[in-house]
Amino acid sequence: MKKILFSGLVVLFCISVQAQNSVNLKMNLEKNKVYRLRSVAEQTIAQTINGVQQTTESNTSYSVSIKMLDATPDFMITEVRFDTMATVTNTMGKVVSMSSANEGNIKSAEMADVVSCIMNRLSKNAIYAKLDFMGKPVEIVNARMLSEIILKDTADISLAGPTAGAVKKQILAMISEDELKTMIEMFTYYLPGREVTAGDTWNVSQQMKSGGMMLDISTSFRLTGLEGDNAVITSESAIKAADNAKPLESGGATVTYGDLRGLSRTSMKIDARTGLILEQNGKTHLSGNLGISAPGFSMQMPMDINGKTKVIGIQ
Repeated sequence: MKKILFSGLVVLFCISVQAQNSVNLKMNLEKNKVYRLRSVAEQTIAQTINGVQQTTESNTSYSVSIKMLDATPDFMITEVRFDTMATVTNTMGKVVSMSSANEGNIKSAEMADVVSCIMNRLSKNAIYAKLDFMGKPVEIVNARMLSEIILKDTADISLAGPTAGAVKKQILAMISEDELKTMIEMFTYYLPGREVTAGDTWNVSQQMKSGGMMLDISTSFRLTGLEGDNAVITSESAIKAADNAKPLESGGATVTYGDLRGLSRTSMKIDARTGLILEQNGKTHLSGNLGISAPGFSMQMPMDINGKTKVIGIQ
């Protein structure tokens, strides 16, 4: 009898320990509650042209608010607002600053003023997005309306010179549904959407644009453990040029980037009750050769990119 009782206690203890090491990791936001997160990214791009290295350093920050308005068994309807957006780049000593805090001027001859104007408009408008319970944006409900509001007078853009066409393409891309999904994904898309136990892994595949380049990112996540109501997760991402990536057009030249390859490693702490990030830190390295061609010439340009990203939840 004692042996049976002891065996029963052992089974109960094992079940209890297993329960303490498993968690249902999915988006679980409280209706109409506003959640805020902030990201800061630093990136250094080194390009070698005719044996001379040129370096561009950039600092980008976003503050985002997320509110769940309704939910179905398959997805949540959320209101997402990019409250602040700012980018500062330093290219060989030339500093350019763009910010949603600046109203800018769509008719300005300065690229920074034009892009800041678009960022300012985006920050003042809500994005209504359907998110599945892994945190993946599956649809931007008001994508068309948002585009019409923000791009209403872009015909007035009067930029001149070789950068004019690139800036206009950048502005259109900023407000595209795919780009809006990508912007939201960096704050939400990392969950398995199911119960997992410490040591379990899951995979997420994404295709995103960065600097005009279409990249395939395959990420393996691992639940390393639980700390109270928090889940500790590590991840490793393999990055490469997308198979369907189109060449870039810049200043009359065609740029191919199929040679690019990279790796990113991230550690994060998640609030298991909501599925949102409390803190995330990541490092990324990407390198390869760009193929540049124009009438009468072609060349290979080595490029090396290093970046650091931090995301925190704001109480």
